[in-house]
Amino acid sequence: MKKNKFYNFLATHIFASIALIITPAYAETWSTTEVQLQAFGELERVGTGGTADATIITFQHAGGWEYGDNFFFVDHSRYSVNNNSNFPVADSSEFYGEWYSSFSLAALSGNDLSFGMVKDISLVIGTNFAPEVDSSWVLPGVKFSLDLPGFAFAQITVTGYMHQGGGDSNSPVFTIVDEDSSFMVDFSWAYPFKLGSTSWTIEGHLEYIDGRAQTHSFGTTELESWILFQPQVRLDLGEVLGLSPGTLFTGIEYQYWKNRLGENGTDDNALQMLIVWRF
Repeated sequence: MKKNKFYNFLATHIFASIALIITPAYAETWSTTEVQLQAFGELERVGTGGTADATIITFQHAGGWEYGDNFFFVDHSRYSVNNNSNFPVADSSEFYGEWYSSFSLAALSGNDLSFGMVKDISLVIGTNFAPEVDSSWVLPGVKFSLDLPGFAFAQITVTGYMHQGGGDSNSPVFTIVDEDSSFMVDFSWAYPFKLGSTSWTIEGHLEYIDGRAQTHSFGTTELESWILFQPQVRLDLGEVLGLSPGTLFTGIEYQYWKNRLGENGTDDNALQMLIVWRF
């Protein structure tokens, strides 16, 4: 299916190895680590024709060093009640994670690369991993850091989206065996603001991943392009309660997913309660 899979694998894993070797040699100059709880939302279950009540716990870290930054998260999703679906069990759970390392071309070259609203350009290597379907993807590309008034940060990332690990084609349960290479475009941001004496942020990301052919243990599917929009509205609850500001937040996350995981016509449109502990 992928004629250049070996060359893609070789190039991106060399880049990833360099990232893992170089980054730890330099101490982080800033970092943010948090645990997020999202609850009371009803999300689609791909392949079942129905939805499920979902609770998601996310461990997330972002940090910067002299020549770039790193970002990763791991989700644990628990589906407790299946609604109008043919999923074989009422309760199920799954893990999913992503990691991205960026290397600032301005920092590496010592030159000012800003133009227009772009203040820096970075090389990016990412990996997505979904152990429930025995698969991982590598995402090499570029990131444009934007200088937008009032934003804590705003960036556009453009990467490849290349399947690199697959499951057994004879598996009795669904597993991804292979996929065509595709691409991703992602806009992420954080916008802080005040309402009276309270502190708020609107943050999140908007993602587009192009359609592609997927071979799995049950056959072959032409996946549709998808759009995932996940904004959060957060109140600094710690500040309101007289605790340390910037440590405890509450709010909501809205999830809009057009063609969830590439399944045509399976769309999320849901609100979830959000609690965040930052440390």
